[in-house]
Order: sequence, then structure tokens, then C-alpha cells
Amino acid sequence: MKKYKNFNFIMGVILTGLVVLIAIIGCFYTPYDPDAMDAVAKNSGISMDHWMGCDNFGRDIFSRIMEGIRNTFLISLFTVAIGTIVGVLIGAVTGYFGGWLDEILMRINDALFAFPSVLLALVVISLLGTGMFRVTLALGIAFIPSFARIVRSEIKKQVTQDYVESAKLMGAGNFRIIFVHILPNILPVLLSSIMIGFNNAVLAEAGLSYLGIGVQPPDASLGRMLSEAQSFLFSMPWYALFPGTVIVIMVLGFALMAEGITQAQMK
Repeated sequence: MKKYKNFNFIMGVILTGLVVLIAIIGCFYTPYDPDAMDAVAKNSGISMDHWMGCDNFGRDIFSRIMEGIRNTFLISLFTVAIGTIVGVLIGAVTGYFGGWLDEILMRINDALFAFPSVLLALVVISLLGTGMFRVTLALGIAFIPSFARIVRSEIKKQVTQDYVESAKLMGAGNFRIIFVHILPNILPVLLSSIMIGFNNAVLAEAGLSYLGIGVQPPDASLGRMLSEAQSFLFSMPWYALFPGTVIVIMVLGFALMAEGITQAQMK
């Protein structure tokens, strides 16, 4: 695999690494209990005690952002994992074998792909209900069609290559050819798709939580914090500024990494 030594990829790794570090720290430590309310600190601004101020319930915004980053990152991680694993399996099988199986699965995939991922997730959530686990499952299902289509397309390009024919002549089984010989050759494309998937998952989770059907109280969410802050944009601008900035950093980090990988492939 090519080395991704370019500015976009390095900046993406730095931004994403910063977010991941905060998420890891947030699993073990936050300056305050993210759900603790302090009537005295209600609507207080930035200070030495509260680095990002407090919200209208007196909760420390920095602590809630740490928890929100952790929740958003975990949801995005498992969302992309579900989409990647199931999508790769479907795309690999349909792209390699073709035939009636390809026709049936791809028609179903195309029907699902016709819906925007967030809209499809809304349908699943309406059936399953709200909550972190259900949101993750809903978004994971919504992300499967895109990964399946990408992998199928790449598998079809590789299946006619000489190394695949050589593996067949040597007696390698179909699934060994798919997962040992072909998949490593499409890994750069898959990695780029995964980074874009993380990008979309962060935005989707934030959007669903903003609408009130994602992460539910008392759990913190960056999207829900933006929703709560919209009534205080002029009196407490920091309430929306900090979670909004974190979302931008997360999305930008994954986007730069994806672009960096794509640029490396083109060299």
C-alpha cells in the first residue's frame, strides 16, 4: 500500500487524533459530572472554573462536550463498522459471482440506496425507537447500500485481472480469492470510503440528535447541544459555538484523511 505522506492526510490525522484523544479521556475523566446542575453557575460565561461556560441548566459545557464527543464517536464507529462489514460481504459476493444473486441483491440495494441515508435511518428509528443503540443500528443499516455498491464495483474491476486467474489455476477457493487476493488490492478505496462514512455518520448522528430523535437525555450529544443552544444564540453564544466547532473539526478531520488517501491513489 502506498504511504500517505501528504499535507491533507497529516492534517486529517492530527484533527481526528485530537478528537479521539478527547473521547478516550472522556471515558475516564471529565472536570464535572456532565449531567450535574448548578443553579449558581446557570448561564455563566467562560471562566477558570468553567472553561467553556455553563448552559441554561448550570451544566458544565466542556464536560458535556467531552461526553458528546465520546457518544458521537462511538455511534459513528459502530455505524461504519456495521455498514462496512455487511456492505463488504454483499458487494464482494455480488461482484465476484454475478448472475441472479447479483441481480436480486443489487436491486434491493439500489432501492435502499435511492433513499438518503438520514431518511432511511428515520424510517428504521420510527420502527425501532430512539436511543443510542437503536440510532447506531439504524444508521448502520442506512450505510450498507453505499459500501456494497463501492465494493461490488471494485471487485468487478479486479475479477478479470491476471492474478485472479492465476489464483484460480492454483486451486484457490472462491472465498479465499475474494478475501485474501482481491480485498487487499481494493483496500485504499475501501479506506477512503470508510473515512467518508465516518464523516457522514458524524453529521447524521448530529442531525438526528438535533431533531430530538437521536441520543436522548440525560446523555450528552453535540447535535442536541446545538438544538438546546438555538434559543440562546445572542445571550449565550458560547453554548452553540463550542459544540458546533467540535462537529466541524470532526467532519474536517475525516474529510481530509479521505482526500489524502484518494490523492495518494492517484499518484
